Amino acid sequence: MAYDHQEQEQLDSFKAFWSQYGNIIIWVLILALGSYAGWNYWKTHQRNKSVEASALYDELQTSLLANDNAKVQRVAGDIRAKYESSAYAPMAALAAAKTAFEANDLKTAKAQLQWAAEHGNDEYKSIANLRLAGVLLDEKAFDEALKVLNGKFLPQFTSEVNDRKGDVLVAQNKLNEARAAYVAAIAAMDPNAPGRQLVQIKLEAIGGTVPADKKSEQEKAAEQKAAA
Repeated sequence: MAYDHQEQEQLDSFKAFWSQYGNIIIWVLILALGSYAGWNYWKTHQRNKSVEASALYDELQTSLLANDNAKVQRVAGDIRAKYESSAYAPMAALAAAKTAFEANDLKTAKAQLQWAAEHGNDEYKSIANLRLAGVLLDEKAFDEALKVLNGKFLPQFTSEVNDRKGDVLVAQNKLNEARAAYVAAIAAMDPNAPGRQLVQIKLEAIGGTVPADKKSEQEKAAEQKAAA
């Protein structure tokens, strides 16, 4: 096929360009396609791992319902070993800690809670540390429990943390500090929170009262009605 002069110049320019940059272009395309294939493989692999972890967690739930502590610990260990980076791992650790605690195996309960606190997200860490403080309280490791409770927690756990602090301080017979902790717990609670009355009972049991500025509007209204 004959080319006119302009077409021939364009063809020659293209040949020169390809001669200079052709290999680079080919390698860029290979890398791009390889990266895309790798990304798809990774996504598929992660999806498969999530399905497998979910199936194991379902097995753990069945073991929980059967109150089979030994199997719960075994399945939780499998989830932790195979799917440590998944959300199922700290969930399984918290569940395993609960069954261990109910089986009076405090050592295992603590180990599961410590793992969840170290490897979970901020919410799981807060839950795990709050429960860990409870286990330490049962062990009479009061200073350790307070150390855990003085750590970092998400704001929504403020009332639970102060309530647990109050329990530990009462066990240490530090009643002034315990009263302050219970008052702080009540102040951070929603007025309709189910646990609010229980904390008030604990506060009153050690000679404390809720300050007027910490009372809910409902409590103030009830007091005014009773006084009328």
